[in-house]
Amino acid sequence: MKTFLKLVRWPNLLIAAFTMILMRYAVIEPVISKITVSLSGNPDELVPLSLKLPWYDFLILIIATVSIMAGGYVINDYFDIRADLINRGEVIVGTRIPRRKALLWHNILNFIGVSCGFYISWRAGYFWMGILFLIVSGLLYFYSASYKRQFLVGNLVVAALIAMVPLLVVLYEWPALYRYYEVSAVSAPDINIIFYWVGGFALFAFITTLTREIIKDIEDFEGDLAYGRNTIPVVTGILTARIIAIVLIAVTIIMLYVVWKMFLNDNITLLYISLAIVIPLIVVIRILAASPGKSRLHRASTLMKITQCTGVLYSVVVKLILDLKLV
Repeated sequence: MKTFLKLVRWPNLLIAAFTMILMRYAVIEPVISKITVSLSGNPDELVPLSLKLPWYDFLILIIATVSIMAGGYVINDYFDIRADLINRGEVIVGTRIPRRKALLWHNILNFIGVSCGFYISWRAGYFWMGILFLIVSGLLYFYSASYKRQFLVGNLVVAALIAMVPLLVVLYEWPALYRYYEVSAVSAPDINIIFYWVGGFALFAFITTLTREIIKDIEDFEGDLAYGRNTIPVVTGILTARIIAIVLIAVTIIMLYVVWKMFLNDNITLLYISLAIVIPLIVVIRILAASPGKSRLHRASTLMKITQCTGVLYSVVVKLILDLKLV
């Protein structure tokens, strides 16, 4: 079991599940609770909006997402045996877990994920949305088999799929909210604001994931070069790849402060993003600018992952600000 959990990157799966929970209960719920409507049965009273997707359906959405992610990690290790031997010196698939068994686990996990995806889509009233889970499953397979060997394509695919994790929450909560209040409210409320909030987290996830993937490609340069992968460092050179990563981090920092100034402009948020997000990103820039070795590149990659987590945890700050009316 321990080997299997390591194979499916259980900490990453927990982060994904935790991200979805925070998006729903720390962002969407407090944001919509500030919107009031008059219900048809009592038009003189204003009541706040509340979540309408049942918790057990939301749990199935999490299972669908985590299962497909786990299947993606398994198939990635299945195709990466030789390169991982060079880059990391050890592999799980082919040693502790037979290749055939790994492929079986990939199929089982994807079957669970896609089935749950179609079920939750049916429950949401849009059965066709289940195709999204089928597409993601296919993208993860072809990413491992082909896309990650192509210049930039693999990086963009991974970044887009990670950005989808928070977006899935709002994509399935919105129909439930719309259906209920379209019928029950005197006039349907405007709930598009939840797309802007969650979209901000998704954009942050996209840029930071893209940056981290480039850093990981620099770290894995030797193995990728040996097996003909056209990653950014292999095609453009390590120096150019480092510059690209630094530019992406700088863009991320600028965007954080621009969004704060234009839409938030509160001291609590300013303090949080400066200490928990920007400072670690500046440390990563310093590491990349100093012609780092493999161990320091690994540290930079780890710092990017920590920054992604602190970015998600800003949702807790959002909830506290809104619930306690701190601004």
